[in-house]
Amino acid sequence: MAFQKGLERLDKAIAAQTKLSRKDVHRLFSRGQILVNGQSVRSFDSRVDLENDEVLLEGKPLRLKRYSYLMMNKPAGVVCAVSDAALPTVIDLLPDELRRSGLFPAGRLDKDTTGFVLITNDGDFAHRILSPKSHVPKTYLARLDKPAPEGLVQAFAKGVTLPPERGEQRGSAPEKRRETRCLPAQLSFVGEDRTAARVVIRQGVYHQVKRMFSAFGLTVTSLRREKIGGLALDPGLEPGKCRELSKIEVESIEG
Repeated sequence: MAFQKGLERLDKAIAAQTKLSRKDVHRLFSRGQILVNGQSVRSFDSRVDLENDEVLLEGKPLRLKRYSYLMMNKPAGVVCAVSDAALPTVIDLLPDELRRSGLFPAGRLDKDTTGFVLITNDGDFAHRILSPKSHVPKTYLARLDKPAPEGLVQAFAKGVTLPPERGEQRGSAPEKRRETRCLPAQLSFVGEDRTAARVVIRQGVYHQVKRMFSAFGLTVTSLRREKIGGLALDPGLEPGKCRELSKIEVESIEG
């Protein structure tokens, strides 16, 4: 059978993408309640082509896929982590129908930063878009505590040197303990009062956008990520909600 030549164990794929355990899946195998391309599957080690085979689970179509790519509009107060003992995470916010094992946020936003978070189980893809060598741009909207000074656009374009963060402790991350020279960034102002700015960066230094403004005596009062690569946050996606990305949308991230 064609599905026997696939790359993924069927029981593992079903358990990873449903609420069923492997034992539950094996029971369904034994009852003949799992069909692949119209044929009953009873062997526990059967394999399936996730891209092409049709799977029915108890008579209902089951859309299996190797990788998931989700866009979330992260609200404030939520951390970009798989788990956290004290605070809700972006994974905690996922609806049941989009949950599967192995999902993680590709990159981090601060607890109080909002906007576009990409959640996936594709480690290679996440590495590519986060790698400093790739320079995939991330676009942010920053609101400032006071008008920005003249010359800031040019200063960002040259590359800001970040001083070490205040209140550093021994053992803190290396980029917090020394000056960091940022890659050139694009800055444009939103409105005439120069208290809101759109920033495009191509690296991921710790607290980078906030520290770039802080180097010029400005405090970021709110920060929102609007875009990753060529893909903008869906304006119809409410805070805390997420949705799957299409193949074209995923491809647009890398440009």
